[in-house]
Amino acid sequence: MNKSFKIDHKIIGENQKTFIIAEMSANHLQDYDRAVEIIKKAAWAGADAIKLQTYTPDTITIDCENEYFQIKQGTIWDGTTLHKLYQGAYTPWEWQPELKKVAEEEGLVFFSSPFDYTSVDFLEEMNVPAYKIASFELNDIPFIEYIASKGKPIIMSTGIARIGDIQDAIDACKRMGNENIALLKCTSSYPAPVEEINLKTIPNMKETFDVIVGLSDHTMGSAVAVGGVAIGAKIIEKHMTLRRSDGGADSKFSMEPEEFKEMVDNIRIVEKALGKVTYDLTEKQRNSREHSRSLFIVKDIREGEMFTNENIRSIRPGFGLETKYIKDILGRTAKINIAKGTPMEWRLIK
Repeated sequence: MNKSFKIDHKIIGENQKTFIIAEMSANHLQDYDRAVEIIKKAAWAGADAIKLQTYTPDTITIDCENEYFQIKQGTIWDGTTLHKLYQGAYTPWEWQPELKKVAEEEGLVFFSSPFDYTSVDFLEEMNVPAYKIASFELNDIPFIEYIASKGKPIIMSTGIARIGDIQDAIDACKRMGNENIALLKCTSSYPAPVEEINLKTIPNMKETFDVIVGLSDHTMGSAVAVGGVAIGAKIIEKHMTLRRSDGGADSKFSMEPEEFKEMVDNIRIVEKALGKVTYDLTEKQRNSREHSRSLFIVKDIREGEMFTNENIRSIRPGFGLETKYIKDILGRTAKINIAKGTPMEWRLIK
């Protein structure tokens, strides 16, 4: 499996910076100018990519109000139907080529989550550089095969997937000759309780499936996303809006631009802090060892006088013999007169 791949001008991989995605979703509120503003704010906040969702109410579901299409799973959208929810949430297709231009002018990678074959074909015409498979589409194996056949990198969310579902989706991509795969640990709850995130799954997922792993995070705030990077996530996806108070289907679990920027800044700090596995000391650390403990003469000692706990001690600074030698010195005698404040050395011992 490929451990790094490019999406447009960005390299995603273990030794690369975290790929940070701002998900617009329904936060445009059916206003094209607002969608443009969200893209510009995402760039300002330091995102690497803006992601859309490409569907219409009729390509993702049907207009039906029987019990099967009612939303009643204890979500923030309960009380409506799937079709009605998507009617207000979808991103008009005629906007998307123009939004792609705006994003690219802002230096952002632009891609989308397709939800049926026609949306894949539409995005292919736009020449998007990658595809995102949403959690609720991960079990549609023929659909995943169709997306994989386009030869673009695929990022897959795992929010409702069992381990077998994830393996089936990966196998579908590989059957089509596509190994540019990343998985996102995801908890499909909106907003998601932090107790249900289980970040420890990220390194296990990396080991189990041998792919790049990231986090699609629906918790409030940035702590979980930053923690995800610390434990190994190489992709972070968060919803972004202009102001949560503006409303919309996804507003309650979306970040405002200033919050998103703070998250990006903190992720970049953590990346620097992660560094590498090393026990070498920096120059400053080596210099700081001068202030550590060592053995010093703490009372004047005459030649022939015995070293005792009264006249030799472990104190700061660190210019004398290491403290581990104290038992080898106690009971022996001084070779010369030694003044208080002298660092202990072997040459002082008879």
